[in-house]
Amino acid sequence: MKNIIKFLLSLAIVVSFNSCSDSSNTIDDVFDYEVGAVLRTLEVISNTLNSSDPSSFWSVSVEEQDGEDGALLASVGVFVSIRDLTPANGTTVAADMFVKTIDASEFSTNTPHGLPRVTIAVTFAEAEAAMGLTSADHSPGDLFVFELRLELTDGRIYGADSAASIITGGFFSSPFAYNALILCSPQAGTYQVDMQDLYGDGWQGSEVVANIDGVPNAVSIDSYWDGPIGNVGDPLWSAKTDFITIPNGTVETTWEYVAGDWPSEVVFQIYAPNGDLLGDFGPSPSPGLLPVTLCAN
Repeated sequence: MKNIIKFLLSLAIVVSFNSCSDSSNTIDDVFDYEVGAVLRTLEVISNTLNSSDPSSFWSVSVEEQDGEDGALLASVGVFVSIRDLTPANGTTVAADMFVKTIDASEFSTNTPHGLPRVTIAVTFAEAEAAMGLTSADHSPGDLFVFELRLELTDGRIYGADSAASIITGGFFSSPFAYNALILCSPQAGTYQVDMQDLYGDGWQGSEVVANIDGVPNAVSIDSYWDGPIGNVGDPLWSAKTDFITIPNGTVETTWEYVAGDWPSEVVFQIYAPNGDLLGDFGPSPSPGLLPVTLCAN
């Protein structure tokens, strides 16, 4: 039944795609609504910061476009706030603190369309200093939120508050604000991942991934539909326990959830080497980084 539904959904998508046309471009909407300019996100290079390493950095590559194809660009200001998600050590408030300015001269126009591009990076030490924080004010699992503010030569400034939905949701992917998860060098050992599928036919493409010093280690429940054995609802397709070992000397580990088909059926728990529960996720866990941290002693 699920395969039939998938086929019908795929057919509907194809028909919809071939039967409609886009009558306007996102950038036309930007200028029509006088938003003024955009910073298109080309790549989020790093979205984590290691509190054990002051030189670790958040970084993003962006492209600017305005009504004069970049000629109005003056500068981009970088600001940072903390989103405290670990109240056990108290609640830290530090919002909208200035970090640095990226001048127009630092952008390159030697690009495919001649539009200004730049890679922006902020180290953990820079962000911490900008907010006046010490190690007692934050913990792994907190977020540093970076905002970019685009200033034009006529004095207009655009940031997250002024970004219209046509920009943040369109081709130009310009949210102006980015989350960076605070990590630490992880506790070595064997971590347990318990996985469940609520329908009982396995995870169809979904994975839990531990990126250990950049090397992905993925676990999942095999899909019943890849080679049916038994019946839907059998234990083989309903639940599975797997293990991921983080070696001694690991500098950084990030955990993430990669969504496949039918994520509403996906549930999982991650346990520390000593058996403590580090996170319980699902149904329908959010794709991307997971707030799972356990620092080395």
